[in-house]
Amino acid sequence: MTGSGHFIAFEGGEGAGKSTQARLLADALRARGQNVVVTREPGGTPGAEAIRALLLATEGEGWLPRAEALLFAAARADHVERLIRPALAAGKWVVCDRFIDSSRAYQGGGAGLSDAEVMELHRIGSMGLLPDLTVLIAVSPEIAAERLARRDVDGADRIGGRPADFHARVAAAFERFAQGEPARFARIDGDGPPAATHAAIVAALQTRLELPS
Repeated sequence: MTGSGHFIAFEGGEGAGKSTQARLLADALRARGQNVVVTREPGGTPGAEAIRALLLATEGEGWLPRAEALLFAAARADHVERLIRPALAAGKWVVCDRFIDSSRAYQGGGAGLSDAEVMELHRIGSMGLLPDLTVLIAVSPEIAAERLARRDVDGADRIGGRPADFHARVAAAFERFAQGEPARFARIDGDGPPAATHAAIVAALQTRLELPS
């Protein structure tokens, strides 16, 4: 499904440390001689980054759930076709900060769309591409709040700034996905220091994939 490369997605709620862990994993893979592409969602291509700006801007009244899901699916379709699939076909490792499971958790679990609706958009837009391994970084609400207080000194974006009950539904959805799809998910405790989380992620990859030594 992913050609000769490997596709790793990082998932989790706000303040989980996904971007930090994606960067640390990419560095570790490069140190092992691998060709790595680090990307993010929404974004990763010029068109998808333009959609990202529309989705996260705090001006105006924002998007209703169905329109928001369509925009995420459109950004992902461009990202998959222009960047992810070509990189995988070239034998590269793709490390992505968020992918389809974020849409399932945020527009589904958080905003109330059904999982079937979100996945149908993904089937149409991205031909149902799934990561080889999805790393769910789970953090406690207290740790997440501390990290967000340090990160969002100028205020949160539109989605990150939603109420606590929305983010609780998102977290619960991620947990359901990890429990329901254990072959694809590796759930990692992210409450500790970044180095400890990174070590747990590397260990999970060594177990699940052919991670070079």
